[in-house]
Amino acid sequence: MIELKVGRHPFELPIVIEKTEVLPDSYAMVKIPVGRTPSDTRLTLQAHIYRGKNPGPAILLLGGVHGDEINGIEIVNQLIYEKAFNNIHAGTIIAIPLLNVFGFNNFRRAMPDGKDVNRSFPGIMNGSYAARIARILSKAIMPYIDYAIDFHTGGDSRYNYPQTRFTKTDVISMQMAQLFNAPFMIQQPLIVKSFRKTCKDMGISSLVFEGGESVRLDGLSIQYGKEGTLKVLNALNLLKVKSNTEHNGDTILILKSAWIRAQQSGIFIWEKSSGQYIEKGEPLGTIHDPYGTRMTTIFSKLSGHIIGHNNASVVNQGDAIFHIGLLEETITPNQTF
Repeated sequence: MIELKVGRHPFELPIVIEKTEVLPDSYAMVKIPVGRTPSDTRLTLQAHIYRGKNPGPAILLLGGVHGDEINGIEIVNQLIYEKAFNNIHAGTIIAIPLLNVFGFNNFRRAMPDGKDVNRSFPGIMNGSYAARIARILSKAIMPYIDYAIDFHTGGDSRYNYPQTRFTKTDVISMQMAQLFNAPFMIQQPLIVKSFRKTCKDMGISSLVFEGGESVRLDGLSIQYGKEGTLKVLNALNLLKVKSNTEHNGDTILILKSAWIRAQQSGIFIWEKSSGQYIEKGEPLGTIHDPYGTRMTTIFSKLSGHIIGHNNASVVNQGDAIFHIGLLEETITPNQTF
């Protein structure tokens, strides 16, 4: 069970966003202007706000910080479509399926000017588009919340097996990762100007879920993301009817990881995939040159679970191809830290 926080926002008062007041025991969808495209099309950030009739904490479910990471968008959207939040009886759930509208429209991780929203927090209103979107979130939404789940995927062609990432120094963040019950949970240092770092500075316990790769939907990651989110909401006692989400077994805690890199350039044919356990010396795949004259077998120099891999068909020498968890511990669903 998560140690419940006292809501930072007095529950009896309305949540006010873009001049819209949301009282307890009500729902509102608020559209927040974030800018215009070069063709003068207005773009908005859409926030779904669900409030129960009883006092409780507030949680933000955030997708699409990187515009091409669509699994997180789909996780939040499916929970909305399935009316998972309609039975809220306490506290507040704020669901934002897509933050980086500009990146999404351009199939890009970052903004059109190359700025990364997740390296622009807490943001400034007279800065770049990325800094302005970060500022809108940190000023309009984050002062109301106590917890946050931020949904991501691997970047470029890199696939991440479903995993949570938490802040080592935040016990509640670690508890959230345990309750989420993804196959892997990884302690990761805070990154300057990231959403998670700003959450820490504001006293918000946050969790990152990583699953799949950019610009490609992955059913396994979406299912883990939905089930894990409902487990956390259940633990926070926000839902009237407990969702039927069974534990998926033990979670592997990754304390240290490393990448295995391509020894040569060429066409990459992998034989192992994420989620599997490999032993040192085990063959992982082959790299062929494009002329049919040379083939190199990739042998693992490490033992551990594959927590991510490169789906690129063509790789350069030195490219990261398999992400291996080195120091591991098994965490049972009911274990306390």
